[in-house]
Amino acid sequence: MILERVTVFDRLREIQGELYQKLTDRFDLRPEPANHPLQSFCSPDRSVTGSLQTFTGTNIDWLVYSFLHAAKTGFCAMRLTTWLSPQIRVPHLVFEFGTMPNVFLYMDYVPRVDLWSDLEYVEQFYEPLDSTYLKWRDEPNFSLFVSKGLYVRQFQSPAHLCFTCAGTEDSLAAIRTTAHEMCDRWLTWIEQAEPVPVEDRAALAQRDLRLRQISAERDPDNAIAAKIFGAELTEKLVRSLWNRESISELC
Repeated sequence: MILERVTVFDRLREIQGELYQKLTDRFDLRPEPANHPLQSFCSPDRSVTGSLQTFTGTNIDWLVYSFLHAAKTGFCAMRLTTWLSPQIRVPHLVFEFGTMPNVFLYMDYVPRVDLWSDLEYVEQFYEPLDSTYLKWRDEPNFSLFVSKGLYVRQFQSPAHLCFTCAGTEDSLAAIRTTAHEMCDRWLTWIEQAEPVPVEDRAALAQRDLRLRQISAERDPDNAIAAKIFGAELTEKLVRSLWNRESISELC
């Protein structure tokens, strides 16, 4: 049975909140004060509300915890993205959920190296997720979502989970279980990670920041956000997804 849209939104927010709690339990997260004005915002007609919070912490360069919700139409979008510091090379962690009107999900480990040439990295971090990807590809209740954006497809890892499904109890239970498995596996990797040599960290940090910037600015949904919130607020939101420098100038 397909659940009510409000119920689906609440369930997805519960899953997002559970994952966020795991991260706050593991890391000493510090809120980014410059982004405080974005903790609560809305469209000019108040039909769409949202929140965007950002954090830094030990081994965490930038963490985004956000959601958008249009109660009347049932549209929602939420993300929990964790970008690691260059002290370790564990992939970054991405969770995105939404309704359009079917449930949308994107869960991934974002690579920190060239996967074409680093086979050891592929085997260590993507082999564990590959069986889940293949299983979901064959699952009749889930449909593979392929973005029309060339850069988005390039950004995703070979074992990414990007699907749509009906908002049923079974589907939401599968999303919750898999999301927690991915988060727990990732936290174990961090505990076991070898440190990156000091002389290599600056280049890795620069690569991470550039990747974060491009992924935020090339998001195809930015055009939709501009229609809903206007260009000025959308610029603040996009900038806050990747940059902790000079955000206060925009806010």
